[in-house]
Amino acid sequence: MSTDPSLARLSMSLPAELFRQLDAMVEERGLPSRSQLIAELIRHALAEHEAHTRPEEMLAGTITLVYRGDRGRVRQQLAQSQAEYLKEVISSQHVFLEDDQSLEVLLVQGPAMRLKGLCDALRAIRGVHQLQLVTTTALLPQLHEPDGADDLPSPGAKHSKREVAA
Repeated sequence: MSTDPSLARLSMSLPAELFRQLDAMVEERGLPSRSQLIAELIRHALAEHEAHTRPEEMLAGTITLVYRGDRGRVRQQLAQSQAEYLKEVISSQHVFLEDDQSLEVLLVQGPAMRLKGLCDALRAIRGVHQLQLVTTTALLPQLHEPDGADDLPSPGAKHSKREVAA
C-alpha cells in the first residue's frame, strides 16, 4: 500500500452530536469527505491564529461591512478611514441593500497589526452594524517592483508598432 508522503493521517474522537453535525455539514456542502471540511476549518483557524499571535505577519483577506444610516456621511467616513490604510486596501465593492442598508467588501493585504487597526477604525464609525475580517496566509502576487522600476514604459515614451498593437 503506497501512501502520499505529503499527507498525514489524523485520528480523533468527537462527541456524538458534534460528529453528527460535522457529517451533516459535509453533506450539505457536497464535499467528498470529512477530511476536506476539517482541513478547511483548520486553515481558517490557523490564519486567525496568525493574525492574533504574529502582528507583523503579512496576511491577505476580506473585510465585510454592513452599515446603515446617513449613507453620505457613513460612506465619507469609511472612505477617509480606508485612505489612512491606502497600502492595505487593494479594492472595494459596494452594493445597496434593502431597508436603507449597504454592504461593502474590501480586499486587503498587509501586516496583521495594520489590518486589525483598519477594522478597529471602520468599526468605530457610527452606523457600521457588522464587520468581519477573514484572512489567509496566502498573499496576492507583488504587482510592482519594490524600487518602482516596473516594466511599463514611462509616460511619453515612444512605442513600436508591435508594442502598441499588443
